[in-house]
Amino acid sequence: MKTIIVTGANTGIGKITATELAKQGTHVILACRSKDKTEKVLEDIRREVPNANVEFVSLDLGDLGSVRACAKSLLDRNIPIHGLINNAGLAGSRGQTKDGFEVQFGTNHLGHYLFTRLLLDRIIESGPSRIINVASASHYQAKHIDWDALQKPTRSVTALNEYAVSKLSNVLFTKELARRLEGTKVTTYAVHPGVVATDVWRKVPAPFRWLMKKFMITPEKGAQASLRCATDPALASESGRYYDVGGKEKRPARLADDVELAKTLWTKSAEWTGLSE
Repeated sequence: MKTIIVTGANTGIGKITATELAKQGTHVILACRSKDKTEKVLEDIRREVPNANVEFVSLDLGDLGSVRACAKSLLDRNIPIHGLINNAGLAGSRGQTKDGFEVQFGTNHLGHYLFTRLLLDRIIESGPSRIINVASASHYQAKHIDWDALQKPTRSVTALNEYAVSKLSNVLFTKELARRLEGTKVTTYAVHPGVVATDVWRKVPAPFRWLMKKFMITPEKGAQASLRCATDPALASESGRYYDVGGKEKRPARLADDVELAKTLWTKSAEWTGLSE
């Protein structure tokens, strides 16, 4: 039986992703902040999939201490990890994380970076394994990365610029991870699920939310890219690539193909999370 971890799996595409994986007989670990909310989702999954092997682990990606504790609890159990779907995310939120990083960058990228790095040896040992980072087409809107701004509160009025930078970071991380994992049995994928009607947009200003609703798709459709990258045998030898709605490969933004930028992001992320490069 395969074991796959899905972050932010108690709502939206994360919930659908976890449910569909459970239907395939996968042991699914839902790594989420809210235990109460996730327990209800586990009940929903078990109703739909009576023999589902699903469970909750506590993870707050905006708190690096929580990330370390969650990773340790998983590693201490000595279970294999065949897949990690870094699905959780914030959009339109403002402020800083507990550790002092811009809240969307800190949650969407840095928390996932640390979680992935801490679990990486186990993921490699469990290969063939896959790591999927849920990014966004919003990464095309990011024009550069202001490293100083990442350690300050959100600046832009809508917080959408910071969101774009966090999603660019997801794609860059995927590519650098693929480069570093060459020769292993671990492959990486960045996906754009589409503009999905989920809780991730709850902090976006109302006028923007109203406009976005006109283009939103269902969580069921939004989960398809993650599911394809996690399970499709045809993608087993692909790594470091970007996939659009439904799991169709697409060329990412030019900035996302910047090898030196990806290396710099890795180095700074390692420094900020207290890891060796």
